[in-house]
Amino acid sequence: MRVCEQLEPRRVFAYFEEICGIPHGSGNTREISDYCVSFAKEHQLKWLQDEYNNVIIFKDGSKGYENAETIIIQGHMDMVCEKENNVEIDFEKDGLDLYVEGDFLRARGTTLGGDDGIALAYAFAILEDDTLPHPPLEVVITVDEEIGMLGAEQMELSMLKGRKLLNIDSDEEGIFLTSCAGGLQADCKLPVSREQKEGRLYEVKVTGLQGGHSGGEIHKERGNAVVLLGRVLDEMRQEIPFSMENLHGGLKDNAIPREAVCTILLPKNAEQELPAKIASLEEILKKEYKGSDSGVEVKCERLERETVEVLTDSSLIKVLFFLRTAPWGVQHMSTDIEGLVETSLNPGIMKLEEQEFSVCFSVRSSVTSRKYEVTKRLEFLTEFLGGEITVSGDYPAWEYKAESPMRELMREVYCDLFQEEPKIQAIHAGLECGILSGKIENLDCISFGPNNFDIHTPKERLSISSTERVWKLILEFLKRSK
Repeated sequence: MRVCEQLEPRRVFAYFEEICGIPHGSGNTREISDYCVSFAKEHQLKWLQDEYNNVIIFKDGSKGYENAETIIIQGHMDMVCEKENNVEIDFEKDGLDLYVEGDFLRARGTTLGGDDGIALAYAFAILEDDTLPHPPLEVVITVDEEIGMLGAEQMELSMLKGRKLLNIDSDEEGIFLTSCAGGLQADCKLPVSREQKEGRLYEVKVTGLQGGHSGGEIHKERGNAVVLLGRVLDEMRQEIPFSMENLHGGLKDNAIPREAVCTILLPKNAEQELPAKIASLEEILKKEYKGSDSGVEVKCERLERETVEVLTDSSLIKVLFFLRTAPWGVQHMSTDIEGLVETSLNPGIMKLEEQEFSVCFSVRSSVTSRKYEVTKRLEFLTEFLGGEITVSGDYPAWEYKAESPMRELMREVYCDLFQEEPKIQAIHAGLECGILSGKIENLDCISFGPNNFDIHTPKERLSISSTERVWKLILEFLKRSK
């Protein structure tokens, strides 16, 4: 029996399970894109697939809805691929291992991809069912949203007739999003040089952190393993001389790193001081993060090698200077909306290679000038240290519209179904609505979705009951859109 066979709504979860069986991490979307096309062919629906793997599927309105205004249903097909250290999976080839735990659907040891596989599952369940009342539909499925909204940026949309868009890419039921921050990816690279040395080699690791989405959880004071390891190494070096062989942490620019690792070479007469210093630094971090990330750990382990290629002292100083001085986390809070982060940046991927050290940042802001101001600070720091910065995936903010007939209808439907008012909010995380609004004139957007917790981490879990409630919301909205 399939894991989702008994879950309601059955067709939604059946499609979601099929999607989870197909590798679909960002940058690896050909197979899932072809799956979308195969679905359209099987159900004799008109479809388009572009060279980037974006897909659009069209369906005529049901009887009595032929002349209603076209509705666009939109989501992205890629997911963030994160896993626990002890999990063996090749995200390029393997599907996910799903299981049910109470009201939640989860994947063993990995992200689930409810962000945003659930959008595809909802759309396919609607498209396949000829008994449902609905206006003409245009289902827009993009690629590589998680690495800079690249699919939406590249997509040609002039053929669309719809001017009302349901973006199913939010993760909190009962909250309708009506604006979001813009963002970009900044990749900072410094040249480094190496020399051969002998000594005692140790692995130093910052681990045990929660991580999370760099848009949705950047304000929660969770530890960033890249930043904390930089701090640990810098403070160690004040008392214990060492050289550095390797350094890495984080997997995605838009996921707060949960772990970062370094290999360092100590003089033989200095290693006895290391355990006490590591314990002291761990105690400090545990105290600082006791209310937000209490699982933080600093570990060290002796390695066998004794002769290695390490950074020269000047390169090591550059690396530590960058990690200690680069801006990160929340930079500005909104003065218009209480509690909303306006500007932030997240160092999500750190790598030390043979001749280059790099840190990739996700930069976000709902104020365009501040997005570029923060990026300029990174550029100044990087170039000051002799490096260079590359900016990619620059996407605009989605601005709030005072007049939104679709928002009002969604609010009315939600109130009627659940006897409570939904919340209308802005969000710091990026959504494709900003890019799509720039391509489709007079587009009326709203973003929503079922409860999905701890996205972009292996703790991700999708609420089954919430998925059913949002399914009812979508169907009733389409029914009333005559």
